[in-house]
Amino acid sequence: MGRRTVDKKESSIKKSFYSGSEELVAVDLPGAYSMSPFTSEESIASGYVKHENPDVMINIVDATNLSRSLFFTTQLMELGIPMVVALNKSDVNEKRQTKIDAVKLSEKLGCPVIETVSITASDKGLAKLVESAVAQKGKVQTAPYVQDSIDLNDKAQVKEADRKRFEYVNRLVKEVETRKVLTKDRNINDKIDVVLTNKWIGIPIFAAVMFLVFHISQATLGPWIADYLVGWIEVFQGVVAEAVADASPFLQSLLVDGMIGGVGAVIGFLPLVMVMYFLIAILEDVGYMARVSVVLDPIFKRVGLSGKSVIPFVITTGCAIPGIMASRTIKNERERRATAMLAPFMPCGAKLPVIALFAGVFFGDAAWVGTLMYFVGIVLIFFGALLVNKIAGHKTRKSFFIVELPDYKAPSVKRAFLSMCSRGWAYIVKAGTVILVCNTVIQIMQTFDWRLQVVEEGMEHTSILASIASPFAVLLIPLGFGAWQLAAAAVTGFIAKENVVGTLAVVYGITNFINTEELVLMGGANEVAAMLGLSSAAALAYLMFNLFTPPCFAAIGAMNSEIKSKKWLFGGIGLQLGTGYTVAFLVYQTGTLITEGTLGTGFIPGLIAVAVMAAFVICLIKKADRDAAKEYA
Repeated sequence: MGRRTVDKKESSIKKSFYSGSEELVAVDLPGAYSMSPFTSEESIASGYVKHENPDVMINIVDATNLSRSLFFTTQLMELGIPMVVALNKSDVNEKRQTKIDAVKLSEKLGCPVIETVSITASDKGLAKLVESAVAQKGKVQTAPYVQDSIDLNDKAQVKEADRKRFEYVNRLVKEVETRKVLTKDRNINDKIDVVLTNKWIGIPIFAAVMFLVFHISQATLGPWIADYLVGWIEVFQGVVAEAVADASPFLQSLLVDGMIGGVGAVIGFLPLVMVMYFLIAILEDVGYMARVSVVLDPIFKRVGLSGKSVIPFVITTGCAIPGIMASRTIKNERERRATAMLAPFMPCGAKLPVIALFAGVFFGDAAWVGTLMYFVGIVLIFFGALLVNKIAGHKTRKSFFIVELPDYKAPSVKRAFLSMCSRGWAYIVKAGTVILVCNTVIQIMQTFDWRLQVVEEGMEHTSILASIASPFAVLLIPLGFGAWQLAAAAVTGFIAKENVVGTLAVVYGITNFINTEELVLMGGANEVAAMLGLSSAAALAYLMFNLFTPPCFAAIGAMNSEIKSKKWLFGGIGLQLGTGYTVAFLVYQTGTLITEGTLGTGFIPGLIAVAVMAAFVICLIKKADRDAAKEYA
């Protein structure tokens, strides 16, 4: 579910699937259930097949749910475009002892029907599917069922037409399908779902699963692998340092500390991130993540969001950009915009290095830190949606959430590994491009003052970086981290969240703090904590500030694309910034009161800042909603 197609994708078909000389291009369209588009995804699919005149359509049909799939198939056939039906998940039907007569179905539909198993790369059905599609080119597809002309604006006529089509499809399915186990019978999947989707114990189970994922990725296996990677980075850094020993101090600092040290600080967390990606991919493959959507659905209904909002939130745990894009499946425009602006509250993979750093330095690699961040994200989404709903002045309406729960199955380690590598490679590319450039610029800005003179040791506060970051640092004093170095790291985090770690490594000159073993066993954690100068309360506040303020620029670009309203976009960014600031303020002030018996520095100014931000966000969202009122009439 985390890899859903939300836009059309084009790719050449490999020669291993086609023996001919002609170059074939496949266009992958978003999934749809009807030619009547109810979501932007379905609009893309129906619009393409109606107006782009494809040579052949390959209609991928779920063999385990034939009646629902063939409804869409019969609609497509009315367009007259040559078609081949791919009867996918044939292997699942064999296990269920369900038999579909593909030959008879082909005769009834008037087009080739090929049984396939898409998860197996060696499946011969895929090659046969491509060959059949090529053979269909130029033919005219006849429809086995043609709908009578109706007024599409007449809901009664549309409903009656759909009923008749379903009756035809159901008769067809009875002729070609033989089931040994009836769908009304409860199987092992149903019995497991009774437990995992229970409204009382479903969420505690989810909490336990996420805690275990973080414990493995950040407290056991992940750090163990990171130790070896960090060792190689330090060796490489030492070799480069020796090679440029005779160069100017600035060049040495720029290359060794700024570029290699800054990027190395981020890459050093790669094992933790990749183990996390691997475990999430396993959970997706098993079928558990779809159950998470069911568990959380009733909660979000109470705050005016559609049940479909849960899916973008889950996808965002991997990356905010596809998570935000997945919100386009929501029909209601206001719910879609709210989902797009709230999805970044779920910590994505780019935020894992920040979580891992602060968990290791200040909290002894405690797995509860990462788990807490995810559940704080869920709580913020809940209250954010409630706030948007109240500000907009609309009552919560009843909505329906229909999700296709996949069967539980043994996970494929190979697919999880490939998924991990794909996401990990994107992480490495970002570290080698955006983060490399950012850390280089940070190193230069920290080295020179505005007269382009090298800053002397102990005078770093006169640097270009310090002068730019200092005004922001003043605003962060009520949050417990008013140092310009910390402010600079937070600001660069808006470019890419991994930059927070890289920038801290550069400005404090501590490029080896990512060695988890040294931090825990050799006193390194205490030394780094002393350099950062943060109490436990301030460290937790700083972590939450970086996690729950606006996401990276690329994710904001995705928000802009999906929200399609500048006022809603700015309202969303304001909501994210105000939420991150408020959460950090409350954590620091409350934590300081508990640990030290007194409120933290800047309580009154911080309270005023929170009130101003809240008023600003309320005005923005109200104005945006008023301007968009006609869209919801």
